[in-house]
Amino acid sequence: MDSDRLSRGSERHFRDSTHLIPSAGSGGKVLPYNPWYMSWFVVLGTPFVILALGIALEVGTIVSSERGGFKVPPTNIFPLVSPQFLLSFVPVVIIVPLAFMWREIDWVVRWLQPYILLWKGGSPAEESLLLDYIMLGPFLGLFRASKYKHRIVFWSSVTALATYFFQTFAGSIFQLRQKEQDYSISVTSIKDLGLIPDVNQLNAFVAAAGFAEAAVYQSLPDPPFISKGWAVAQFTLPTDPGLNGTVSTNTTGIQTAINCENPVNTSLNTTNPNSFELTSQSVEGCTVNVTYDPIVSSIQFGVLPVSCPGSSTNITLQPVMFWFFHNKTDGSPEVKTVFCAPSIKAYNVIASVNLNDRSLANVAIENERVPSNNVTGDPLGGQAYNGVIFNNSTNPFIQGRSLATKSSVSGAIFRFASQMPGGPQSSFDLPNGFLDITSIVYTQHLSVVAKSIYFVDANATLPAKMTSLVPILWIDPFPAHILAWSLILVGFFGIVLQVLHQRERRKVPLTTPPGSIGAVVSLTARSGFGELLLPYDDEAALHRKLRGLTFRLDRRTGAIVADDVEIYDHILGADDATISLLERSRSRDQTISFASSTELASQAASGYPPWKTPYDR
Repeated sequence: MDSDRLSRGSERHFRDSTHLIPSAGSGGKVLPYNPWYMSWFVVLGTPFVILALGIALEVGTIVSSERGGFKVPPTNIFPLVSPQFLLSFVPVVIIVPLAFMWREIDWVVRWLQPYILLWKGGSPAEESLLLDYIMLGPFLGLFRASKYKHRIVFWSSVTALATYFFQTFAGSIFQLRQKEQDYSISVTSIKDLGLIPDVNQLNAFVAAAGFAEAAVYQSLPDPPFISKGWAVAQFTLPTDPGLNGTVSTNTTGIQTAINCENPVNTSLNTTNPNSFELTSQSVEGCTVNVTYDPIVSSIQFGVLPVSCPGSSTNITLQPVMFWFFHNKTDGSPEVKTVFCAPSIKAYNVIASVNLNDRSLANVAIENERVPSNNVTGDPLGGQAYNGVIFNNSTNPFIQGRSLATKSSVSGAIFRFASQMPGGPQSSFDLPNGFLDITSIVYTQHLSVVAKSIYFVDANATLPAKMTSLVPILWIDPFPAHILAWSLILVGFFGIVLQVLHQRERRKVPLTTPPGSIGAVVSLTARSGFGELLLPYDDEAALHRKLRGLTFRLDRRTGAIVADDVEIYDHILGADDATISLLERSRSRDQTISFASSTELASQAASGYPPWKTPYDR
């Protein structure tokens, strides 16, 4: 027997006076302690909402995968908050309060566990007075609960720990994606195939040349309804600013091919220092001569018509030759030429135009059966304007436009070469340097010309298909499935655990929150075993001094009392039958297990009056 508690004469070192405590309720009605957060509505409502939320998320994830997401407004209805913030913040706002509430419920489960064991009685100090699940927390409490087989505490802690991961997954389940969606609409075609009547004013040509030059300087893309040699009849587009996609319709288009190639032979006669003579021959055997003064400028360029057998006598429809001259770093002259023979072809096409900038996204050829017009028929007969060579005009304005067009296009080509790494010399050194650059600039120039001169005003309604990129709310399956099943499992086990725990804790006669010092003192002030302990006892000393004692809650008063099994058996010994008779004569509430009042009856039966303990001398 521990000498700290019993003397050699088996005398207790503490005196229990719980029999002097008036019965609970003798001074008025005593209400049990039952905080609102441990009511049936909360302890079952919280896991039920978690369970329902998990089921809803799982169903939503499956539907999202099958349908490709959920429609959302094309524009943000909360202009002060970004969609990315809302997608991560809103799920967290929903999940975190539930997770926090469930952790609070778990905290109470661990908080009440020692008192539930005390109510059952016969609980050693390690599982009651010295058991502090609150200090251990849910993680370390798992090991203690597993050791003592406190299953409700164990599984409650598991579910509480799982809620710490809810926020991580909740913030990553929603994504805002773009999805193509088709609509049938009508558009108005405002252009149709036809040669404009004022083509000889050259306004369209000089404007196209200016755009080609600006595109080289500013790296501009093709203008609306033009792309890579294609020019299609212009039509109206929806003006909704929130739209992001394409409109496709059947219309007419002109495809321009420039058919540029390097010469087979080029020679430069520099005999006369004031007049160089350039001679270049095309693949078809057409020869062009150029005479220029090298003293005027060390960089010169231009474009000339190429008269070949079988070509048109109209110089505006003839092939052309671009030529370029400069002096090398050592001062020696160098020239390059490129021959081009533009052609056009009219088609019925399906044109797709981007809604955001009206750029031509795609052109698919349907057929060549275009209606009769003055582009494919008389007077052009399907021939293409070369766009840089024009007949001389007595009108100074028209003649100025002609000269500006020629110089602008050839100048844009040379400017392009000058912007290349290594300057223009790199293009002179490459076999196809100027051929590639000329193909790019000249194609863009003639495409802009085609849109301007080969289409006339019209007004026709056409059926069209609008493929719009609309925002959708997408639920990422990986984090969503993990979060959904975590919510389902926590909710399901939470309901089961709280039903079981409610059945246990409802019997515990607590009238105040047991965590305060005052509440602990009120439960143990008359129990006496505190006399065994000292204020400076460490944990090991507390274990040693309370070893061998079992603890319980007195059924009559709710006080914590200590029992020493060996002493109790020695005292009551031969009078067990008498005690049993006395206990059976008491009411059911007083004889469920050992209580202070029952102990008094037992002492009386053993010859000890209520005002004396068996250890009084």
